[in-house]
Amino acid sequence: MRLLSIAALVALALDQLSKYLVVHTFGLAQRLAIDVWYPFLTFKYGENRGINFGLLDGESELSRWALTIFSLVVCVAVALWIRRGGKSRLMILSAGLLIGGALGNVVDRVLYGYVLDFLNMSCCGIRNPFVFNIADVFIFLGAVGLILGEPGGKARKNAP
Repeated sequence: MRLLSIAALVALALDQLSKYLVVHTFGLAQRLAIDVWYPFLTFKYGENRGINFGLLDGESELSRWALTIFSLVVCVAVALWIRRGGKSRLMILSAGLLIGGALGNVVDRVLYGYVLDFLNMSCCGIRNPFVFNIADVFIFLGAVGLILGEPGGKARKNAP
């Protein structure tokens, strides 16, 4: 559980630090966009009141708190699942990244009423209209690590 806790705290801290630096220190909230490495990386100010890609976007307090509670339930469920044991170090680390990322977005919802997003990546003439944040990166990496970290999986264990 120590690795899970450290990974979660590091992910949470890096997410909140990156949001503070980009949105507040660099003034992204006022400037709305900063070309970092155009067109590949642009900081664009975004307030996400829904889930990924603005799905379930709602202005209501009910949706804000429902998404906050759902995120906390997922964090607890993942932590309990990992705690049952028998998981690889990759899975424990991945669970910590997922939990830390989810908690980073929970902090935003509690403080601001929405998730602060600022990363926009485009390539090869395709303009990506969506923005995301470091917490989303940790959630994605954590989910991938949990899938890839499962040693053999049940299907292989039961195979002849």
